[in-house]
Order: sequence, then C-alpha cells, then structure tokens
Amino acid sequence: MSDSNLIQLDELKLTDDIVIDFLHDNPEFFNRNPELINSLRLADQNRGTVSLVERQQSQQRQKVHNLEEEITQLMAIANQNEQLFALYSDLYLRLLDCASANELLDCLYQATTELLSLSGLKVWLKDGTSVDHSSIVKNDCAGVMHNRLAKEDYYFGRLQKSEQDLIFSQNQEGSVVLIKLNHIDDEMGFLAISSADADHFDPRMDTLLLSQFRKLVAKLLFQQLCK
Repeated sequence: MSDSNLIQLDELKLTDDIVIDFLHDNPEFFNRNPELINSLRLADQNRGTVSLVERQQSQQRQKVHNLEEEITQLMAIANQNEQLFALYSDLYLRLLDCASANELLDCLYQATTELLSLSGLKVWLKDGTSVDHSSIVKNDCAGVMHNRLAKEDYYFGRLQKSEQDLIFSQNQEGSVVLIKLNHIDDEMGFLAISSADADHFDPRMDTLLLSQFRKLVAKLLFQQLCK
C-alpha cells in the first residue's frame, strides 16, 4: 500500500453518520453477514449487555406497551366525553323548561356547582338587567370583556385580582373560563365559571361542547333577561 493511501486512511474518521449512511445504502449488509447479528453486544441499562435481536425485541415490547397505554387513555377520554355529552344533553332539556329568568339562573348555577362540581357561575350583561339574582354581576366589567374577549369567544386561565373582584367579588385561587355571549351579531356580555383547580380551565381545552352550550345559553338569557 502506498504512502498516499495510508495518509488517506489515516485522515478518514469513521463517524456515526458514515456508519448510518452505509447501512441505509446497503440494506443487505446483515444478510451477507448473518453471524454479526448474534455476535453484536449492546450495552443495556438494566441487563448489562444484550444482543441486537434482544434489543429489537425489547424496543418492540416497549412500543406495544406505549400503544396499550395510549389506547387506555383514549378509552378513558371517550368514556369521559360520553358522560359529559349525556350531562350536557340533560342540562339543555332542563334549561329549555325554565319559565323565568330566576329559574334559568338557578338551573345554570346548580348545573355548574353540582353536576360539573365547579366553584361558581356569574353572568355579566353589557346593558344590565332588572333581574335580581346572586349570579348577576352588577359591577362594570366592560374592561374585562375588552381585555379578555375582544378577539376570542373564550378565555381560559387565571384572572388578575382586580378582575376577580369585579366578577366574583372575591379572590379566586383556581382557574376560570369566560364565555362570550352573543345574540345574533350583538355582544350581550359574558358567562364566568370558576374552578378551585388552577389547572382545570386550560387554553388547550376543546370547545365543541362549550360552543353549543354558549349559543343556547345566550339565546335563553336574551329571552329571559334582556326582553
């Protein structure tokens, strides 16, 4: 071998990328060298060293385990969604049967605190209302609506103390959802629901059920409180 060839070999550095590219470009490599599969020993955190076949089997078992966990989680979510759908369906029927504004607000409050196990419910209307109910917010919350619901139909998360005082008349340690109420194209105000759990109302929450709830509640509140 010439000196130039030796220099080239010395300059060639075998890297992970070179090995990976070689194996990708030569898929028959292990077929041509079957004894290598069983002779290769790989470091394993739990079992010391294992063969390549054992490592592949372990990875496959882990993949199966992960898939089983994902399926279990999806089934739990599906079951929870089914229960929520049934709960909302029952609530809609109860709301439609309400004959007065106070009965409607009572029903909303009970559904929030008893059926959904949340902390409280408040309703703020831009034009106000003559109805006297503990759920009606009398303070001016136009600033809250502008800051939180100017461009969105929902706000999930925490409120500033000043906003909490305006809506709930007290500090809320958990999280809230603000739901914009619209009648046709007019903004009526918002619905505020609180939870003692700081992580309950999260911006990543799905709004499909809330969207249906929002439309029905806005229509019924307009009929009962704004006429």
